[in-house]
Amino acid sequence: MSPLTSVTPPRTRASRKEILGWAMFDFANQAYTLLIITVVFGELFTTVIVGDRGDGYRLANFLWSLALAVSYLLVVVTGPLCGAVMDYQASKKRFLFASYLATVATTAMLYFVAPGYVVLGLLLIVVSNYAYSMGESFIAAFLPDLGPPEDLGKISGFGWALGYVGGLFAAGFTLVALGEATAENFERIRWVGPFAAAFFLVTAIPTFLWVKERGTPQPPGKPYREIAWERVSTTLHELRRFRDLGIFLVSLLFSMAGVYIIIAFAFIYGAQVIGWDESIRNLMFIIVQITAAAGALGFGFIQDRIGTKVTYLFTLGLWVAAILAIWATPEVTAFLNARFALDWEAQHLFLFVGCLAGLSLGSSQSASRALVGLFSPTRKAAEFFGFWGLANKLAGVFGIVALGLLQTVVGLQASILLCAALFIVAILICLAVDQARGQRAAAEWEARNGR
Repeated sequence: MSPLTSVTPPRTRASRKEILGWAMFDFANQAYTLLIITVVFGELFTTVIVGDRGDGYRLANFLWSLALAVSYLLVVVTGPLCGAVMDYQASKKRFLFASYLATVATTAMLYFVAPGYVVLGLLLIVVSNYAYSMGESFIAAFLPDLGPPEDLGKISGFGWALGYVGGLFAAGFTLVALGEATAENFERIRWVGPFAAAFFLVTAIPTFLWVKERGTPQPPGKPYREIAWERVSTTLHELRRFRDLGIFLVSLLFSMAGVYIIIAFAFIYGAQVIGWDESIRNLMFIIVQITAAAGALGFGFIQDRIGTKVTYLFTLGLWVAAILAIWATPEVTAFLNARFALDWEAQHLFLFVGCLAGLSLGSSQSASRALVGLFSPTRKAAEFFGFWGLANKLAGVFGIVALGLLQTVVGLQASILLCAALFIVAILICLAVDQARGQRAAAEWEARNGR
C-alpha cells in the first residue's frame, strides 16, 4: 500500500456526466477570454477606441494593460477570502453562479463602448475581467472532488481542451460573421461583446445542472468576514506544512506573468509588429486553438504517467522557445529571404510560431491546475484554489504592468523578451518542488482533519 492510500481513503472518480458538466464551463468561458481579452476586443480597444495618438499605440497598450492589471489586483485581494467562505459554507456553486452572471452582464455592455469612450471601456473591462477571473478560481476548486490524484491530469486536460474547442466555435463564428476589428467595420464588430456574453450564458448551463456541491456547511456562529479572515490566516500559517504548494505558487507567479502577457498582447503584437492581414489573423486564431487543445489533452494524459511537475517544467521550456521565436520572427524572415532567395512575409512565418505557442499555452495551464489539485486537501480545495487564483492574478498584475511600462520605452517587439526571462525564473524555482512530498502533505492533512 502506498503512503498516500494508507493515510486516507482514495477519492472516487465522478461520473462522466459531472466531469463533462465541469468541463463545459471551460468551453463556455473561452468566449470571453478569446473574444474580449485576446483576439477581438483587445485589438479593437487599442487600435480604434483609443487609437494611435502619434506614439505607435503606446498609450493605448498601456491603458489596456492597466485595465487588466486592476482587475487582477481585485482578484488578489478577494480571491482567498471568497475561497475560505466557499469552503466553510459549501457554497462553491453559488459563488460560481454570481461570477457567471456578472461576467455575462458586463460583457454584453461592451456594445456601448464606441471610439473615444475610453473610460467606459476601461471600467467594463475591469469589472468583466474581474468577474471572469474569479469564476476561473471557483470552477477550478471543484477539480479535487472529481477524481483520484492519478486522474486529475486527464480531467484538467480535458477541461482545457474542451475550452479551446469552445473558443474555436465562438471566435471562429465571430471572425467570419463580424469581420475585422477596424474603425470602418465598427458597427458590426461592436456586437462582439453581446455575442460573447450570449455564448457564455447558454453553454455554461450544463455546469450548474450537472456539477454537484459536496461538503457540509458549517454553522456561521460569527460574521462570514471574520470566518474568512480566520481561515485564510490559518491557511497561511499552515502553508509551512504545504511547503511544495507554496514553492509551486511562487513558480506559478512567474510563469503565469508570462502567459498573461501573451494572452493580452499576442494579437496586438500581430497587428502592430508583424503587420498581418485579416486572413492570416483568422488562420492564426484557428491554429492556436487547435494546437492548444491538442497540448492540453495530450499532455493531460502524459502528466499522469511521467509526473505533473516534470510535464509543467517541459511546457515552460516550450514557452521559452516560443517567446524567442515570436521576438525573432521579423529578423528570421528577412534572413531566410536573403539566404534562400525566398519571398516570405513575417506573417507567414508567424503561423509556424503560433503552433509552438499554442502547444505551450494549453499544456502549461492544464499542468499547473492539476498540480494544485494534487496538493490540495478536499476540505481546503476552494481556499487553496483561491491562492492559486491569487498567484495567477498577481502574476497578471506584475507581468502586464511590467510589459505595459517596458513597451513605452523600448517598443512592443523588444519588450516581449521579458516573457522568456519570466519562464526561466519559473523553471528554476519549480526545481525545488517535490511532487510526492506535496501529495503526502495533502493526504496527511485529510487523515488528521477528516474529509
